[in-house]
Amino acid sequence: MQTTLSEKAKQLPRAEEAESILRSCVHCGFCNATCPTYQLLGDELDGPRGRIYLIKQVLEGNEVTERTQLHLDRCLSCRNCETTCPSGVDYHNLLDIGRAVVDQAVPRPLSQRLLRSGLRAVVPNAALFKNLIQLGRVFRPLMPGALKAKLPRQIHPARPRPTEQHARRVLMLEGCVQPGLSPNTNAATARVLDRLGISITPISQAGCCGAVDYHLNAQEAGLNRARRNIDAWWPSVESGAEAIVQTASGCGAFVKDYGHLLRDDPAYASKAQTVSALTRDLVEVLREEPLEKLGVKSDLRLAFHCPCTLQHAQKLGGAVEGVLSRLGFNLTAVPDGHLCCGSAGTYSITQPELSRQLRDNRMNALESGKPQVIVTANIGCQTHLDSAGRTPVRHWIELVEDALH
Repeated sequence: MQTTLSEKAKQLPRAEEAESILRSCVHCGFCNATCPTYQLLGDELDGPRGRIYLIKQVLEGNEVTERTQLHLDRCLSCRNCETTCPSGVDYHNLLDIGRAVVDQAVPRPLSQRLLRSGLRAVVPNAALFKNLIQLGRVFRPLMPGALKAKLPRQIHPARPRPTEQHARRVLMLEGCVQPGLSPNTNAATARVLDRLGISITPISQAGCCGAVDYHLNAQEAGLNRARRNIDAWWPSVESGAEAIVQTASGCGAFVKDYGHLLRDDPAYASKAQTVSALTRDLVEVLREEPLEKLGVKSDLRLAFHCPCTLQHAQKLGGAVEGVLSRLGFNLTAVPDGHLCCGSAGTYSITQPELSRQLRDNRMNALESGKPQVIVTANIGCQTHLDSAGRTPVRHWIELVEDALH
């Protein structure tokens, strides 16, 4: 696509990157066929091709309006379009650049600013978030329906973690919302890895991956969280940790992007590349191991929801299904498995109506094979799908750990 950046846009730190991405788009429109918001709304500007055109207009110096901001806000950042695109357009990075420019030009209403600031203050703070979840469960009967639905129906307490230390060591990001919403996920991971002779080295200084801040357009704050995590992990990386395991695919996708996002930071570029290279989704670790050693036995019928951050961002579609099948689980077929559930980080809060429609569509597809349990690989998807109050939704590793013999 022919592009001529304005003089102002040429001064942006990522101007060359934006221009290169824009020029790679041939405007074919294949992306619209798999875009969840385009399918719901049928508006060209609520599909990837239209949003790319809006960003192009902005960077070429045309007027920026609240409508521009709205169409960019409605994007889930699911990256389904990247999987579909025959030209390899790096859409999500262009979207980040465009959103930052638009937000500078169009001040948000006070209500939106307060909501976004509140999310940034609460969600990345694991201890505060966990305390608020516990408080919310106490007062759940008094809450309005919309808020009540955000609370998990059931919290499975964390089982004890193994204490034995093995020669093989990995790190694991504990996460910010997962300890409050699904505390047994990481404990189950530790127990399964222990059975395979792998120990997890706890790093308490590592916190939120930075995605919440970054995708709410506090990009520097998100990158600062990335730098803190790199500092926290670095001594263990230098002493031989073989991987940094992620049990939430949303976090994993963002940590794998540290190397790209910090490539121009002279103090962190090299370390960020190393950290990204060491980062593994849990399924990438397990699929390389002799799973027969686990002795898993289960006759449960499972439906797997593959998060967008696993299949489109990390290109690991089918990986969890492969591991679950190897372990003997009975997996049901799921139509339209490429589509987003509508969680998308904080999207379910900032765009609740669209998010609910996408969730209900996914639940219909996931329940079509009549599973006993739905499993997924990302805490956001897990909580959002479970908020429908239908078939229970859990992290897949918990079902594996339940079936250990």
